[in-house]
Amino acid sequence: MLAFRNGSSHPMYFILLGIPGLENSQFWIAFLFCAMYIVAVVGNITVIHIIRIDHSLHEPMYLFLAMLAVSDLVLSSSTQPKMLAIFWFHAQEIEYHACLIQVFFIHAFASVESGVLMAMALDRYVAICFPLHHSSILTLSVVGKLGATVMLRGLLWVSPFCFMISRMPFCSNHIIPQSYCEHMAVLKLVCADTRVNRAYGLFVAFSVVGFDIIVISVSYVMILRTVLGLSSGEARLKAFGTCASHICVILAFYIPALFTFLTHRFGHQVPRVVHIMLANLYLLVPPMFNPIIYGVKTKQIRERVLQGFCGKAP
Repeated sequence: MLAFRNGSSHPMYFILLGIPGLENSQFWIAFLFCAMYIVAVVGNITVIHIIRIDHSLHEPMYLFLAMLAVSDLVLSSSTQPKMLAIFWFHAQEIEYHACLIQVFFIHAFASVESGVLMAMALDRYVAICFPLHHSSILTLSVVGKLGATVMLRGLLWVSPFCFMISRMPFCSNHIIPQSYCEHMAVLKLVCADTRVNRAYGLFVAFSVVGFDIIVISVSYVMILRTVLGLSSGEARLKAFGTCASHICVILAFYIPALFTFLTHRFGHQVPRVVHIMLANLYLLVPPMFNPIIYGVKTKQIRERVLQGFCGKAP
């Protein structure tokens, strides 16, 4: 029976089931998730540290990469510790306010990550289409303002999620059939008309992700036109190479994110275990792969890492 706070329609806690259908395997799955989380934390902290100490990397591309690493750390850390506690120690209870905080951090920093990816696409567009004016267009001040804008957008757009949910009554059911608190999963436990909440969720999704995808797509169309207009095949290959890492990161983030978003609302035929596993991996795979992708593809970061391990410059 769900316990409610005195004089309130808010529950004291929710129950997170983990991965329904894989209860007998969760203990072992957790080792894989833990290894991926460790790689994500170590990789992103390494990227942030290298960019912080190396002043030659205080350029737009690397500063945006540092912002991406911070966002990845917050995204993965907002879910993984609790998820591992569920899998290993059956610590399935999550306090009401802790659940809303998790909702806020997941959605706010998913928005921030999307905004940073958009800013990185703009950086590639300026660097390839206007190479002589790159440093004068994307100054440190402009980079800082872009970073502050995507951060504020995430905080301001997502805050109403938690505010609206906190003012609604909950039913006696307090079970969330997944591994973390997500807006739509919590909304399904509300005993009231949630059409406004759902409409606002769609508005945020399309105004944030939709806008960012449009800007990224237009940027790469312009980049493609410029690159194909180059006379040298070697120059075209080099220009495409500078975008390869960013394209991989974009695909790793948006494909599972869009799948998770669409199946929550329309994918009733998708098996729950598939949906939940992809929802878990969506918040873990990009933070794990992003520093690896950029570490391998970015010479300056790769050399710094090798220098740290070998004790001398490679």
